[in-house]
Amino acid sequence: MAASSSPLNLSRLCVASAANGGGFRNPVVEGDGIIIVDHGSRRKESNLMLNEFVIMFRDKTKYPVVEPAHMELAEPSIKDAFDSCVQQGATRVIVSPFFLSPGRHWHQDIPSLTAEAAKDHPEVSYVITAPLGLHELLVDVVNDRITYCLNHVAGEEECSVCAGTGKCRLYN
Repeated sequence: MAASSSPLNLSRLCVASAANGGGFRNPVVEGDGIIIVDHGSRRKESNLMLNEFVIMFRDKTKYPVVEPAHMELAEPSIKDAFDSCVQQGATRVIVSPFFLSPGRHWHQDIPSLTAEAAKDHPEVSYVITAPLGLHELLVDVVNDRITYCLNHVAGEEECSVCAGTGKCRLYN
């Protein structure tokens, strides 16, 4: 499918520039817990990648309470992560979907699962952020993946995502 030639109205999207530090002051405060939630997979290696991302996120942001969660198919669940945030002292939980687009999971499933988890903690507020969506830094991420794979096809080392899978190769 070809990209649309009509311009997308970006005025309604959350797009922030890296040049100005993201364009917003940091509203995460002491007492906040963050849950980064993905879909979940039957493939263990895929689920472990979320754990690695959460560690990278926690190390870079220095937020003390950051937990992984899988919407379905794997543990920890959103409820498990919510409980863990509260046990670590969170009085507000920020649920950040690790999804590209605002589909059904963002509109329905994650809010429903989060509301269910929050029932056990009526003193704790929560917010569900937008998915990754259209963000200029994703252009760099996609270009980085393309570069790694093309370099591997040319004989260089595989990136950590493709290593050992045999997926990063030239098909005829």
